[in-house]
Amino acid sequence: MPSLPETMTAIAIQGKGGPEVLVAEGRPVPQPGPGQVLIKVAAAGVNRPDVLQRKGLYPAPKGHSELPGLEVSGWIAAVGDGASRFKPGEAVMALLNGGGYAEYAVAEEPATLAVPKGISMVEAAAIPETFFTVWHNVFERAALKSGEWLLVHGGTSGIGVTAIQLGAALGAKVIATAGTTKKCEACLALGARRAVDYTQVDFAEAVKTETEGRGVDVILDMVGGDYVDRNIRSLADDGRLVNIGYQSGSKVTVDMMRVMLKRLTLTGSTLRIRPTSVKGAIARAVEAHALPLVADGKVKVVIDSTFPLAQAADAHARMETSQHIGKIVLTV
Repeated sequence: MPSLPETMTAIAIQGKGGPEVLVAEGRPVPQPGPGQVLIKVAAAGVNRPDVLQRKGLYPAPKGHSELPGLEVSGWIAAVGDGASRFKPGEAVMALLNGGGYAEYAVAEEPATLAVPKGISMVEAAAIPETFFTVWHNVFERAALKSGEWLLVHGGTSGIGVTAIQLGAALGAKVIATAGTTKKCEACLALGARRAVDYTQVDFAEAVKTETEGRGVDVILDMVGGDYVDRNIRSLADDGRLVNIGYQSGSKVTVDMMRVMLKRLTLTGSTLRIRPTSVKGAIARAVEAHALPLVADGKVKVVIDSTFPLAQAADAHARMETSQHIGKIVLTV
């Protein structure tokens, strides 16, 4: 392997605010510590938490890179003490605690995966954050089973397109919500049985109709706010609601009598603050159960658009239009 450069180009957050605070600057190339790998970045996924971090609402965990970027693909450039799964030069993708918007990024080896055959580096960069999140929340926390009903909010987001496809591929009956006719058509093409334009139809009424009054077994929601009460009304007996975000607010009033009478489970999680051991366990589950579906073509990595690393601000502007269908990726 050639020797590493001392400096690299990275996208820093200079202040708090709009996309314009994302600025390219020179940074020292980071070094992998014990149990870590250094990745020469090919591409980096853009995610909602990056936008929140840019606005000053989601700081990096203590001790981790303050650069944005929670997932990358690339090649192993160096390995730290005790890291033995990968060798320099191997193609990998990884979930990061930060630092992905750069030419080099450090990853914890347990949260690093080999790139599946036939998958491009752009596609690989779009896998970790959404696949880890969906697998852990829908299939581990909510324990979705074949034959059950799954309601996915934000059906054309990076999370949404992954949840629809994984749910359908593993035998669930999927309903998705989206905000335009075009987005609803995309949800149906990905495997949803019903797509609800939430600007035109109350999704709770659509769920009632589609399930003949029964309700759905699992809901994956990142909206919160007034969705919470309608989610609870939309759940079947013994249903499970999983929240992974609160774009419309996290403080809500809930009728717990309905929760009690229907024996509902309300849960949620955030990945970034979880220990490496937890992320490693999710990584192994994704390797075993989800990536084979990608390799077989049963689940596709949906890419909305790509932008060069230096145009990270444009990528964030695209995300904030909410017009995207699938993932936005930066290329290095």
